[in-house]
Amino acid sequence: MAMNYDAFLLVSFGGPERTEDVLPFLENVLRGRNVPRERLLAVAEHYYHFGGKSPINDQNRTLMAALKAEFDASGIGLPIYWGNRNWHPMLADTLRQMKADGVKRALAFATSAYSSYSSCRQYRENIAAAQAAAGEGAPQVDKLRVFHNHPLWVEANIEQVRASLHRISAERRVAARIAYTAHSIPLSMADSCNYQKQLVEVARMVSTALDRASDPLVFQSRSGPASQPWLGPDILDHLRTIRAEGATDVVIAPIGFVSDHMEVLYDLDTEAAKLCRDLGLNLQRAATAGTHPKFVRMIRALVAERMTDSLERQAVGIYAANPDVCLIDCCPAPARPATPLASQAST
Repeated sequence: MAMNYDAFLLVSFGGPERTEDVLPFLENVLRGRNVPRERLLAVAEHYYHFGGKSPINDQNRTLMAALKAEFDASGIGLPIYWGNRNWHPMLADTLRQMKADGVKRALAFATSAYSSYSSCRQYRENIAAAQAAAGEGAPQVDKLRVFHNHPLWVEANIEQVRASLHRISAERRVAARIAYTAHSIPLSMADSCNYQKQLVEVARMVSTALDRASDPLVFQSRSGPASQPWLGPDILDHLRTIRAEGATDVVIAPIGFVSDHMEVLYDLDTEAAKLCRDLGLNLQRAATAGTHPKFVRMIRALVAERMTDSLERQAVGIYAANPDVCLIDCCPAPARPATPLASQAST
């Protein structure tokens, strides 16, 4: 049913903007979970490697600017707000501002394309907690649907992977490998959601559009204890395997992520790139959707869907479009919810 909305809310993971923010940010992500101090300090080094600043906030500012232009050109007169789960601007503060501005009902876009506890349901829980913190009169917030199989999301990723393939010489391109990557999550979480199968389907659609046989999905950025099983294989192990098989060129395509944030810059552009240099493997890393025009158009299309009853919910591939409103029991929290440390959990 179409609703009257008076604002758009961008909801993201958040990240530090300066060195002194790093440890408070990571402690906020963990929220009292029992993670060894040495693990927290090790992840902090990822941020210190880039001067203590995560790229994610600037990426969200750029996305908001692109969305404002897209909304203005399309006649969508919604003011754009931004709130993060884990660092400033915090969701609760943003909802307090929206309340003060007289916003009654908003559409929220979470920077995560797939279905899992960390990448979907937890966003809804964070929004609800922020509404409670904002108090009586806080705006109603409706989260836009999961968009893994929206045609414009898939097309944006196809174009990014194609561009990377074409940076490999024509005579070597046919033998080049593609490794699709996403944030690993615990098997206990993966078993209760559609995260992995959605990723496999997006990888299949991208490779099919590029006239390739099936290319593998691998995982990165796991942060749990060794005793806890997580989705694999790991990207670094995969790179060693394909080099041993004789591969000379590889495109890493981080289709599990919306933007080139810390997991992409550190785990791929730093760690995986170093391994490829050591192995003698030519690496081309595909860009994420970021502010690709088709991705920006997709967000506008998702907003338009919810503002009218007449628009079809677009989807490609073997799965139907996700519902506007998630089922009450979808993507349940694990018995002991895992927080992928300092990540967007594939956003």
